[in-house]
Parts: sequence; structure tokens; C-alpha cells
Amino acid sequence: MPTEADFPANGSDLEKLRFLVNYAVLAPSSHNSQPWLFITHDNRISLHADRTRGLPVADPHDRELVISCGSALFNLRVAAAHFGVPLSIERNPDDHEDRLVNIAIDPKAGSHDTLAALFEAIPRRVTNRFPYQPGSVSAADLHAFAELCASHAVSLRGYSDDASRHAIAERVAEADKQQLASDAFRRELAGWLHHNRTGSLDGMPGYALGFGDLMSLVAPLVVRTFDIGEGVAARDRDLAEHSPALCVLSTSADHHDDWIRTGEALQHLLLEATRRGFAASFLNQPVEVDRLRLDLAQHVGARFPQVLLRLGKPTREAKATARRPADAVTIDAGLHENYRAFQGF
Repeated sequence: MPTEADFPANGSDLEKLRFLVNYAVLAPSSHNSQPWLFITHDNRISLHADRTRGLPVADPHDRELVISCGSALFNLRVAAAHFGVPLSIERNPDDHEDRLVNIAIDPKAGSHDTLAALFEAIPRRVTNRFPYQPGSVSAADLHAFAELCASHAVSLRGYSDDASRHAIAERVAEADKQQLASDAFRRELAGWLHHNRTGSLDGMPGYALGFGDLMSLVAPLVVRTFDIGEGVAARDRDLAEHSPALCVLSTSADHHDDWIRTGEALQHLLLEATRRGFAASFLNQPVEVDRLRLDLAQHVGARFPQVLLRLGKPTREAKATARRPADAVTIDAGLHENYRAFQGF
């Protein structure tokens, strides 16, 4: 990955935008699928949902896919603020378009110093699936994180009491059992699991799940072949019940723009949490099962739950997963045979 010193300060607008993609690709995504595509045209760049990297079983509506793209967008915005690049962001309200936002350099846009302060957290943020230190998230922490999310018109509800964590943990466990009872779900999940010495630049190597080398080799076969829902449910129930805090991010509507904003809010939260020494991991299973998503919404008093995660101070460090380089996800509009003429939204 290029270093900060490689930033093309004297380069063209397009060269600067392409450089910022190096930081966008460090965002989290479901199964580390990295479902984003950056298409350049003249002096601007557009962020597209790469639906060829979708999860049709776990995420049939591409909701989490678009949330992942929103997280990548926020990373790009933070990097732009750090390098003093003022951006104009134009959002596409069309739910059926792959093109999510147009991004251009605009001297009139002004600076965002508060975003720049998050830059150093981008390469340090990792999804940490290990246990967290009990009691390591305070009510003041949750309030601060909720305010960050609210700046994106996304609600964050945080739960640290035993009764609330137990109720949510039960829903996580039930979702685990429902999903892993499905042959199609297990095949899809197994396709993104890799052994620890993989050369793949996407997916989930075993070490990210706490697997040793041998287990990482057999895990895809085990997941694909056997219904391991009871065991996974017990593990995730325990993780959720003993997490210092569980957080539900939700929106008042459920369209592309809401999902993009959720991704931005999520990444804002994750970067600020990283700055403060917290770790986070996802327990999105109840949000991925329609019936349980509705049940979770009623339980927490949210209209449309989008993300469920746990927060806390880590008990051990987690290793970052690989990313495809910026050049692999950035193409010129003129070279993309299926790309329609760039005419804005």
C-alpha cells in the first residue's frame, strides 16, 4: 500500500481521488467481500456497488453490501480531510442503480478537520472477534458514539445491562441456528472461508475467527457439510451476553441512501472507537433474518435495524485481513464496457 508521502500533492484531481481509494478499501465488509468499485471519468470518480461480490443468501437485498460501500465512502472522506482535499459528494437516490455517489474535488466545499483527526485510525481498525474486558464501555462512551451516528441521521442504541444483553443474545443465537440450518447459507459462507496461509486478498482467513492452521484448513468443509448451528449459537450467545456493550444502528427508512448513511455512521463509530482503544465485531445475524429483524426492531424500539455490533476493550489483539489493492477496484469509465455514459444523477 502507498504511504502518505506518495500523495500526489501536485497531481491532477483524478490522481488525488485515485490515491484516496487506497484508504477507502480498508473499510469492513460482510465476509470481507469488498463489494465496491470506483469508476473514474474525467476529473471525478463514482462509487459503485459491485453486486458480483454480493451474498445472495445472507444479504438478498444487498443491504449489507451497500452499507459496506458507505463505510468505504467514509474512509475516503476521512483520507481526503487528512490530505486537505475538499470533496463534493453527490448521492444517488435511486434504489436500483449500482452507482451510489459521485465524488469530485470542489475548492468551495471547505475543510473537515474533525474527520482528519480520524485518519490514523483507518489502518489500525480491525474486526476483533475475541472476548472483551467486562465493564470496559461506559454510559458516557455510548452517548458519545450515539452522537456521532446521529450526525449521519442514524440512531445508535447501546445496551450494557444484563437483561438487555441476554435478550439480544437469544436473538443472535436463534438467527445462528436458522441460518446454519440452510444448506445454501452454509455453502455461501464456506466459499468465503480461507486457510491461514491463503494468498487470497478477500474473504475470511481462519485466524480472523480464532482458528489455528489445521482448523482453518478443514473449516470450509465442515461448514459446508454439517449443520453446526447449535455450537455456533452457544458461542455467539456467550459472546453477546458477556460483551461490555451491544449496539444497534437503525434508520427511519430502509432505502439505498439510508444504507449508505448507515455505512458512514458505522465507520465513523468504528474509527472513533479505535482511537479510544476499543474493539468491535459484528453480530448481524438477527438483522439478516427477516422475522428476527422485525422482532429486534420491536424489542429495541427501532424502525429499521441495520447493524448489530459489540464494543469493548479487547483482551487480545486481532490481525487485519487482506484487502484488494486500490488498482484492482478502480477502473476508467472508457474501459468499462457495461458502464453507461457518465451524466450525473
